[in-house]
Amino acid sequence: MTTTMTLQEFEKVQVARKEIAANALKYTQMLCEALEQNFLEQSIKRAQFLMPSSDNPQYWEERIADYKAGKDVYKFSIVTGRKYHKIVQTCCDGSQSVHAFVDKNTGELYKAASWKAPAKDVRFDLRIISEREWVLENCDWAGGYLYK
Repeated sequence: MTTTMTLQEFEKVQVARKEIAANALKYTQMLCEALEQNFLEQSIKRAQFLMPSSDNPQYWEERIADYKAGKDVYKFSIVTGRKYHKIVQTCCDGSQSVHAFVDKNTGELYKAASWKAPAKDVRFDLRIISEREWVLENCDWAGGYLYK
C-alpha cells in the first residue's frame, strides 16, 4: 500500500525539515558557547586551586586575569560539511582537534571518532529539550560528557 502526499503536505514537510536544520545549527552554536564558558570556568578554578600552594602565586593571578580578558582560552567553532556540523576546538597555540559532530539535518550529537568521521552511536539528540538542556548544562571542554 502506498500513500501519496499532496503538494501542500509535501511543502509542509519541507518547511519542517528546513526548520529542524536551522535549529540544529543554532543548537550547535549554543553548544560551542557552552564549551567555551566551561573551559574558562575550569581554567580559572584550576588556577585558583594551584595558587595557594605555588611558589609564584602572582603567576596564577596573571593567568586568571588573562583568562578573564579572553587570552589563552580555547575556542570552539563550527565547520559545516555535507552531512555534519563539525565542532572544532582551537587551542591557544593554534592547534585544532574535533570535539564532536552534529547531524545537520537531525540535530543528533556524536562523539568524534576522527577528524573526518563521528563515532557510530548517537550520544544525544539536541531536538529533545531535556537532552539539549542536560548537554548545555553538563558539557565539558574535554568531551567527557560524550562517553557512554
